[in-house]
Amino acid sequence: MHRADVLLKQPLIEANDLSCTVAGQLLFDRLDVTVLSGDVLELWGPNGSGKSTLLRCLAGLFSVDAGVIKRPEHLLYLGHRSGLNESLSPLENLRWYTGLREKNTSSEALSTAIRRVGLEGYKDAPCRTLSAGQVRRASLARLCISDSPLWLLDEPMTSLDDDAAALLSTLIVEHRSMGGGSICATHVELGFPETRVLELGA
Repeated sequence: MHRADVLLKQPLIEANDLSCTVAGQLLFDRLDVTVLSGDVLELWGPNGSGKSTLLRCLAGLFSVDAGVIKRPEHLLYLGHRSGLNESLSPLENLRWYTGLREKNTSSEALSTAIRRVGLEGYKDAPCRTLSAGQVRRASLARLCISDSPLWLLDEPMTSLDDDAAALLSTLIVEHRSMGGGSICATHVELGFPETRVLELGA
C-alpha cells in the first residue's frame, strides 16, 4: 500500500444486508458495513449487542444468517483471546504466525517487532510466564509486521497499560496513513480524527 492509495478511497470490505441470530437472539438485521482505505470504524454497544460476533462474521469465522460480505484475500483479526501458543515464546509465536501466512519475514523484522512492543527482554520466555499485559503486547507484534489491508480488532485496548495503548494508537495511525483500514469493537472512544461509529443494540 502507498500513501497515494488513500486518496483513491478503495473499499477494503463491503457487507450488505447482514443478519445474524445467536442462541435465538437477533443481534443485527439488514446491517450494512463498508470500510474504505484510510478508515477507522468503531463498533459501540453494550455487552451482548453483537460487536464481537459482527467482527467474527466479517473475518469469515462465523456465518451470518443472511447477507453478502466482500472481504480482502488477507485480513488481520485479533480477538479477545491472544491467539498465542502459551508454550512458545513471543518470538516463536510471531515466527509461527508468519509461517502460517506463508510470509517470508526476516529474523531482523521479527526482532524489531518484538522490540517495538517492549518485549525484547522476554522474547524467549514462554508466554505462559508472562503477565496479561505482556501477552497482549505479544499479540500486538503481529500488527508491526502486518501487510494486511484490513485489521479487525476486538477490544484492542484490553489489558494494555498507557504505553502499550499509545503504541497501538500509533500503529493504527500508521496503518491508516498507508491506506489500511481498521474496525475496532470497543467500550472506550479511541480518539482518532474522522472516525466513524457504528452503534449496535441501540
